[in-house]
Amino acid sequence: MLRVVIVDDHPIVRAGIRAVLDAADGITVVAEGARGAEARDLVAAHRPDVLVLDVNLPDINGIEITRQLRARDTSPAILILTVHNDAPTIFGLLESGSAGYVLKDDALETIVNAVRAVARGETWLSPAIARQVVARATHQQNPKGLEDPSGLSSLTPREIEVLTLLAQGLDNAAIAERLVVTTRTIQNHVSAIYDKLGVASRTQAALIAIQRGLVQISPLGKTGDANES
Repeated sequence: MLRVVIVDDHPIVRAGIRAVLDAADGITVVAEGARGAEARDLVAAHRPDVLVLDVNLPDINGIEITRQLRARDTSPAILILTVHNDAPTIFGLLESGSAGYVLKDDALETIVNAVRAVARGETWLSPAIARQVVARATHQQNPKGLEDPSGLSSLTPREIEVLTLLAQGLDNAAIAERLVVTTRTIQNHVSAIYDKLGVASRTQAALIAIQRGLVQISPLGKTGDANES
């Protein structure tokens, strides 16, 4: 059973998200709060698997709360709720150590999958946020926190294939279905990709794939087909 804490200063938003999560198999909401300081206390008291955290809180910014919690050994996976899809906010969230970013406009439609993904150690980005991330990546030679991706040449053809699909936004299950292999096999490939590229998240791996031309994006920021190699 995945244990979730929700922190958002809008009661209606909290109630909607709680209803959806409590109705999902294998997920239970163990606590909720409305302020950043409560997030720290609730995480310490309940040790949740996932913290669903609003980025705009009345006392402490959600980005700062994320940084503080990530500095703890017992930090949960943090799924950010936001109304912002501008690049500075998004990259501030990336750098703070959050595992996923869900726009409030589509939160109720995607929150269950997002919570499950970040609990598995994956990164979840709402499509509009993902488009901002990849668009920013194409204009940065080396985004902050990423090393020069010299390890790309060490990837096997299958790992390149997995990385390309990952950068297009597919999760492990979808990649496994596309390549007709097990999800466990894809998890092993993703772990190997992280090691070879020297990254720690799907987002960082995807940024490298986009920068090095494995995935093309249109002027509107949508990902296109991978280049043939």
